[in-house]
Amino acid sequence: MTSEDFVTANDEGTGPAGERQATGAKAPGDGTRAVRAGLPEPVKYEPTLPGPVFAAHFHLPGEPTGPYTYGRDENPTWTLLERAIGELEAPGQESAETLSFPSGMAAISAVLFSHLRSGDVVVLPDDGYQVLPLVREQLTAFGVEVRTAPTAGDAQLEVLDGAKLLWIETPSNPGLDVCDLRRLVAAAHAQGTLVAVDNTLATPLGQRPLELGADFSVASGTKMLTGHGDILLGYVTGRNAELMAPVRRWRKVVGAIPGPMEAWLAHRSLATLQLRADRQTATAKTIAEVLRERPEVTGLRYPGLPDDPSYKIASQQMRRFGCVVSFTLPSRERAERFLDALRLVDDATSFGGVRSTAERRGRWGGDAVPEGFIRFSAGAEDPEDLVADILRALDASAE
Repeated sequence: MTSEDFVTANDEGTGPAGERQATGAKAPGDGTRAVRAGLPEPVKYEPTLPGPVFAAHFHLPGEPTGPYTYGRDENPTWTLLERAIGELEAPGQESAETLSFPSGMAAISAVLFSHLRSGDVVVLPDDGYQVLPLVREQLTAFGVEVRTAPTAGDAQLEVLDGAKLLWIETPSNPGLDVCDLRRLVAAAHAQGTLVAVDNTLATPLGQRPLELGADFSVASGTKMLTGHGDILLGYVTGRNAELMAPVRRWRKVVGAIPGPMEAWLAHRSLATLQLRADRQTATAKTIAEVLRERPEVTGLRYPGLPDDPSYKIASQQMRRFGCVVSFTLPSRERAERFLDALRLVDDATSFGGVRSTAERRGRWGGDAVPEGFIRFSAGAEDPEDLVADILRALDASAE
């Protein structure tokens, strides 16, 4: 029995703050769901999670009526991973479909470019992932009108009129602003606008956009979902087959498919998602609380802090607040000295891995952040060791 079978049999959901809603027998917790997600029915002498299937083609006598015909279309390893992600993103939603991609940007592009046509209007956040400006350029070149607004304050509502698609990133990366998903979805759907949510930072254990009304939940599985910093992966979970058909066609046309080894590693990594998410989220909050007491730190953001501007809305729609903390040091030089002084934290981009990372985000360009802005991703190290390393590096960088 898969975790999804267990959910259906027990007829229960999980609320925004992670509480169990007792409508019957208890549904599985996040740990059980993550460990069991997507596993095939047990077969004697077969592995519990079959290894990756490396195949460009499959035996196909007669009419091509089976599920596996050619390696660009389907693969058994993708099937299990997509089933697993679907069970996490949309538990109990039988009509939902998930497709895997070789990166988060491949997944983002698939939704945008498969559903938008020349003359359409799309609304993007102007404070989202730094590659979105490149996407905006390409959409504009194809004749799509692109409007942008900040995530905070539900500002995207102000430019929503007549849009075909609303793209939301909450919490935003790297600023960690949060918008009211229910409010934006209701306004969008009232005028026939589709809604896609980038769920990378939250993961499905932190937030389930489809339960909050969105049409698509899109994410880079490279980050906390797989959590080991060793694979690139993306996915799209859509509300139904009709919405996902263009996305599936786009994947086929451009050949944006994941490798079977990457898909298998991703599925294997899901089993520890709840363990990692709980540890990293708790550590991130601890780090944020410590940084709050440092006079050289300004602009501290973490949605899980009660005094954070995002906390009120985040606590109504998120079940975990993520592993990322952002803050600003007085100058570029101070930030670089701080990063160089850290011993347990890698100076690297990306986030969500079991090894803590931090970077001066302004070095890439494209993000409207101060020169001393730091994006810090809490890993799975002992919290007290990380705190000691951070405090030591802050002291050392002041010299």
